[in-house]
Amino acid sequence: MPKPKLSVVVTRRLPEAVETRLSELFDVKLRDDDTPMSRTDLVSAMKSADVLVPTVTDEIDSALIGQAGDRLKLIANYGAGVDHIDVSTARQRGILVSNTPGVLTDDTADMTMALLLAVLRRMPEGLNVMQSDGWDGWAPTAFLGGRVGGRRLGILGMGRIGQAVARRAAAFGMQVHYHNRRRLRPEVEEALEATYWESLDQMVARMDVISINCPATPSTFHLMNARRLKLMKPEAVIVNTSRGEVIDENALTRMLRSGEIAGAGLDVYERGTHVNPRLRELENVVLLPHMGSATREGRMEMGEKVIINIKTFDDGHRPPDQVVPSML
Repeated sequence: MPKPKLSVVVTRRLPEAVETRLSELFDVKLRDDDTPMSRTDLVSAMKSADVLVPTVTDEIDSALIGQAGDRLKLIANYGAGVDHIDVSTARQRGILVSNTPGVLTDDTADMTMALLLAVLRRMPEGLNVMQSDGWDGWAPTAFLGGRVGGRRLGILGMGRIGQAVARRAAAFGMQVHYHNRRRLRPEVEEALEATYWESLDQMVARMDVISINCPATPSTFHLMNARRLKLMKPEAVIVNTSRGEVIDENALTRMLRSGEIAGAGLDVYERGTHVNPRLRELENVVLLPHMGSATREGRMEMGEKVIINIKTFDDGHRPPDQVVPSML
């Protein structure tokens, strides 16, 4: 007698090909619309499924996991970050957690460079003038930005994405510096032509551009706080494609408004979709709606990893991308 299919609940719409393959392999419940599930719906899903496939928009905290019941055995996250999932509580309840690391490295690094270029070269201001039919022609002093080559880039977090940013920045002629929890091996530093700073304060004070590429953990919450932001040079800019909580958004907004920091490129925000309205008013800020991973190729590869994690679990093995608390 064939083994019954795993019951899988997906919390958001995924690429059609991913949904089709999930449906072929498992007893899957897909979403009809692309709105986030309510907490009530999440609890219901976690009680009825063997596997939950959430995304970054689902807050899977300890209270929610406590209501999951005994059936749920795997949370196969569609995404690399798992700061929205209480992995420790899940582990205590015997629920495995997996994610999709690695597939979004290049996409996010590309977006980091796009934001860096957009801020330094004042691209949004140029776009706004063109789209409002306000351009009167070329002028010697119009839209003067800053040259990218030769600038010092300080990367905060030198994991996969940080290293991918470093390689791209070097191709643009930037000087690469970094601060990381652990120093890279000498041969990696040499290959990246990257200079390590043990002191984050000292690095921040000397950089022309700061790129945030570290995960959200208790130790990185407001790592770029008001005191540290004040160390930045007035002509420096900051770019964040990682997690909004790493920067004190209110402090950053105040300093951008007062001219203490020259500009910012942000793809993530401290309060999720609730962006500080004062940020929207500033011409020296480029705001994007969490687009760092938004490529068709990346989203497909994320789905493929989710499927592999679930299938491996269904076959009685540890998911290849299992997350354990010690990894966080």
